[in-house]
Amino acid sequence: MSANLILKASTIITMDPAKPRAEAVAFDTATGVITAVGSFDEVQKLAPDAKVQDLGALVLMPGFIDPHSHPLNGGMVTQPPAYWISPYIKDEKTGTYPYSTFDQVKAFWAKLDSQLPNGQAVVCNGLDRLLQGAPELTNKDLDACFPSGRPVVILDNSGHEVYFNSTVIKGNPTVFPNGIPVEDPPGARYGRYTKDDVAKDPTLTVGASNGRAYETAAVLNAVGYVLHATIPDPLHSAALWYQLMAKNGITMTSEHTYQTEMLPYYLALSSVPDSPLRLGLYHMSIEADCGEKVPVPNLESRLWKQGIKLWADGSPWVGNIAASFPYLDNEKVRAAGIPLGPGGTDNLNYTRVELDQILDKYTPLGWQFAFHCNGDIALDVVLDAYQRALANHGLLGTDHRWRVEHCGGCRGDQFARAADLGVMVSLPPFQFIYWGDLLDGTMFTPEIGRQWVRAGDAMKTRAPVSFHNDGCVSPPKPLLNIQSMVTRRTPSGTLHGPEQAVSLHDALMAHTMHAAHHLRRDHDLGSITVGKLADFVELTNDPYVVDIEKLANEVAVNGTWSNGKRVDLAAFLDQIAKYPAIEAKPRARAAAFKRCC
Repeated sequence: MSANLILKASTIITMDPAKPRAEAVAFDTATGVITAVGSFDEVQKLAPDAKVQDLGALVLMPGFIDPHSHPLNGGMVTQPPAYWISPYIKDEKTGTYPYSTFDQVKAFWAKLDSQLPNGQAVVCNGLDRLLQGAPELTNKDLDACFPSGRPVVILDNSGHEVYFNSTVIKGNPTVFPNGIPVEDPPGARYGRYTKDDVAKDPTLTVGASNGRAYETAAVLNAVGYVLHATIPDPLHSAALWYQLMAKNGITMTSEHTYQTEMLPYYLALSSVPDSPLRLGLYHMSIEADCGEKVPVPNLESRLWKQGIKLWADGSPWVGNIAASFPYLDNEKVRAAGIPLGPGGTDNLNYTRVELDQILDKYTPLGWQFAFHCNGDIALDVVLDAYQRALANHGLLGTDHRWRVEHCGGCRGDQFARAADLGVMVSLPPFQFIYWGDLLDGTMFTPEIGRQWVRAGDAMKTRAPVSFHNDGCVSPPKPLLNIQSMVTRRTPSGTLHGPEQAVSLHDALMAHTMHAAHHLRRDHDLGSITVGKLADFVELTNDPYVVDIEKLANEVAVNGTWSNGKRVDLAAFLDQIAKYPAIEAKPRARAAAFKRCC
């Protein structure tokens, strides 16, 4: 195949062990296929007629890959008209963090309530009880914060809980007839006032909604109608999240809460000429059609169904992980309303019988499984179920690449067992970055907390380990993930669990080749290698040369390439704005929420 473009850079980090460094890469811009990699002279001899584009001092790498995300969900609940109020969201104009404390959040809410038109709903994502010191809110609390009486929905940063005011309860008589929640859906529940609550406040009614809902089904049933009315253009919101990922150097990701209603949106995002991302779909197991194929005519390289997603337990930030260890008993933990536990098997979302039935039903169809696990007991149960299903269906020792996600509180021996089973581990550096100082000695004993996200133990298995950001739970920042897993320092500069540090090379592999392996795209992506596709990220500095403690500040993303074309994000947003209107919105109850970290 002939090449018509050669990129020359100060250095090219290929992530290909056969040729780790190069000066130039040639490719065909029509097909995006790389035809030559090496010194500039070597490449030019192989492609003498190709145009040469010199990137000067820039460094070229394979595009970063985030193998676990939620772009449509992320865009809908973080981009305008929704408000992203996570404590680590930075105001780029002022350089400050406007939502660091609950007092700051309340001041922001008061400003919104005074300035927005009467009746306009407010949707906020990212309230964090531990990091911001927020209480577990009730409808009465939110009524006081928003005295105008507008509909208010506040998504917990974990994605496992939502808070809403009395206006939302009154506006949803199907779920809250006369203010009383209907029967809890399977695996989820609605918050209700108890006798103790009424004893403290006689104006309350025993059994009435307290403005809370827990886990996906209840959360979505309770407040989905508000999001459906509030988010006018989900496609635009998702495009803004695509843009954010691309600005951070990401060229491939996934949708880990896919359902069929999302397909028109992902077809649109993938089909416009300047689409910046490739995307693999993981169909939620709770959907009746999760075993079916997804039609993506002529887009298979950019959009494809990869597997089925399940959830073993909940989130460490709200206390519903299936773990063998308890939380520490202190004011911070109690103020956040977190049960001390340990939660053990009571916090599992499935029984073993249910797990076995699901795996037996869908394994013969050939899909890859991806299982959310945070606690060690959750991972034990999942690995037991995986081992049984792999053995019963003749898959032990095959290249099945079944996955487990997060595993923040899991043990090193479990990662070794996963590797023996051929199970891939995808880790969440963001859990360490944003909660690491609290995990170590406040939430858990240092023996547990300082080891959170045991990347060192996972890498020692020599199985491919990837890193991810989990959509709107954290900003998509691969360079920060890499820095934190190499240094084991949080943004405060505090060192936690240095024995879990990894090499810079392994950390870069976790966001390139290993992530491609998890998405089954390592044959054509993840490294700059002849025969693979030309997906690149331009960096301002060489990650191997700068001070690793300052990597995320000293190395910046200058742009990305996808399929041999430099991505134009302004053109991408313009193309999405001109895309024909999509008639049906994704179900607000499903597209806006997820169970996550």
